[in-house]
Amino acid sequence: MSQEDRFVDIEIKLAHQEDLVESLNDVVYQQSKRIDQLEALVNKMAEHIRNSQQSGQNPTNDRPPHY
Repeated sequence: MSQEDRFVDIEIKLAHQEDLVESLNDVVYQQSKRIDQLEALVNKMAEHIRNSQQSGQNPTNDRPPHY
């Protein structure tokens, strides 16, 4: 295998690695956005529960409609 062929192989591998890193960065970015959305939802739900408890509404003590 000539030196030129080795350089071409290395360049091809490098290009694939760059594509892979870019793809992984996109995945990490999308996951980060989703985590932010889920954290906001959890915070909103926790606030709703706190407000419900403070106003005397406690759905865990209510009987289900079929009783």
